Amino acid sequence: MTEYGHGSFEPKIIAFVCNWCTYAGADLAGTSRMEYKPNVRIIKLPCTGRIDPLFIIKAFEKGADGVLISGCHPGDCHYTTGNYHARRRWIAFKSLLEFTGIDMKRLHFSWVSASEAIKWVDLVNNITDEVKKLGPFVEYKGLNE
Repeated sequence: MTEYGHGSFEPKIIAFVCNWCTYAGADLAGTSRMEYKPNVRIIKLPCTGRIDPLFIIKAFEKGADGVLISGCHPGDCHYTTGNYHARRRWIAFKSLLEFTGIDMKRLHFSWVSASEAIKWVDLVNNITDEVKKLGPFVEYKGLNE
C-alpha cells in the first residue's frame, strides 16, 4: 500500500501537447525505443496557444489525476507567439483553477522541443512519480454520475 492507502494506484495523466515540438519529441522517444512510464495519454493540438483552459478542468472532471501542458520553447513556436499566449492565459487562469479545488501540484507546464526525447522521458517519469505521491484526484468524484 502507498502512504495514501491506494494500493497499486497508477495515476492517469493527460498531456496536451503541440504538434510541432512536444509531440515530435515524444514521437522521437518512441521511435528511439526509450522506455518511460505509460501513464500519460497524449492529446495533440496544433499549438499550446489553442489549449482552452476549460480543457484542463474537463480532463480532471473526466478522471485525470494530473495534467501536463507542453509545447515549443518560447521564441520557437511554429505559429510565432502561440506559446506566449498559452503562458499568459495560464497566469490569468491559475487562480480560477485553485478556486475549483485543483491542487497546482497536479498541473505541469513544460517546453519540450522536437529533439528533446530524453527531456520528454524524464518529464513523464517525474510527473508520474509526483502525481502518484499525491494519490488519486477525487475532488470531482461524482460530478458525472
